[in-house]
Amino acid sequence: MFFSGALLCLAAVIATPAAAASKKKNPTSKVYVADLNGQAQIDTGEKIDDLAKKSVYNAQGTIIETKPKSNNTMVFSNGTGSYFDEDTRVEIKTFAQEPFTPNRTDMDVEPSISQTRAFVARGSVGLCTSKLVAGSNMTYRTAHGSVNIRGKRVVIAAGDRETKISMIEGDSTVKGGDLDLGGQTLKAGQQAIIRNGPPGQPNMIEIRDIPDNERAALDEKVTLACMAKKTVYFEVREKVVTESQAGSTAESQNTSPDSSAPSVFVDSDGNGTRSSPINLTPGNPSATGPVIPRVTTVTEIVPVEVVPNDNNNKPVSASRLPTLAPTL
Repeated sequence: MFFSGALLCLAAVIATPAAAASKKKNPTSKVYVADLNGQAQIDTGEKIDDLAKKSVYNAQGTIIETKPKSNNTMVFSNGTGSYFDEDTRVEIKTFAQEPFTPNRTDMDVEPSISQTRAFVARGSVGLCTSKLVAGSNMTYRTAHGSVNIRGKRVVIAAGDRETKISMIEGDSTVKGGDLDLGGQTLKAGQQAIIRNGPPGQPNMIEIRDIPDNERAALDEKVTLACMAKKTVYFEVREKVVTESQAGSTAESQNTSPDSSAPSVFVDSDGNGTRSSPINLTPGNPSATGPVIPRVTTVTEIVPVEVVPNDNNNKPVSASRLPTLAPTL
């Protein structure tokens, strides 16, 4: 009776799609180095690498830092182009994406819902975003405050005494630190200056029109970010990873102390995917039988470079333009 019941259970598991069906995981978000002028590095948490053109990194948890007289452009896998000015340090606290369709037709729209939280420790960053889809959030913080970006072109400059947020196109909400619960709307053509406020009060926000003497440099930063955005797009590719559950006979039998009979299931991943390497043939309870593998579908985000049809229409890269002087 034991073997009869056990075989019925084993047959049910084999017939259950969860036993051999693949499990999908959200893809790891990426950042692509479009161009580099001078020296910059990225700290992935495991090691620090010098940036190189056309290199790709996992984005979340990284720290990107440019050296003096250096700059670079990068593209995140949600379609956001970024320009990092000289002597700039940005910490990507969170950058997560939901899966998206491999074959997309509108590259000006974000491919899927994404969550971005970054901290600009110092320096200047120009951003050129795609149209964010409903549910996405993009927040950049500095020591003085934060900006919740709804698109589409913005420059964030963090100094010791103040933060300047310049809205070139689109609109955002700026806040003067954690004590500022409401924030203020920043519209296209406006600039917010955030300075330290009195103790126990939100930091002070001054909103004004972008000064004429700053506009050209700001426009150039977001233009470089938008140019980088056009050099690459991202696709998702799936691959199936099969992990054998087989172990040694001694490890796999999992014999109960109250019975000499082996357990029907010797492994479980907690999601209904199990394997049974035990052959329950009567008279041969200790023999090792076939293994049901754990199958996982891994979705990867990969960059695809855009090759211009006409070489005369190639965008000007950051390395062929002069380094921009800091605005602060």
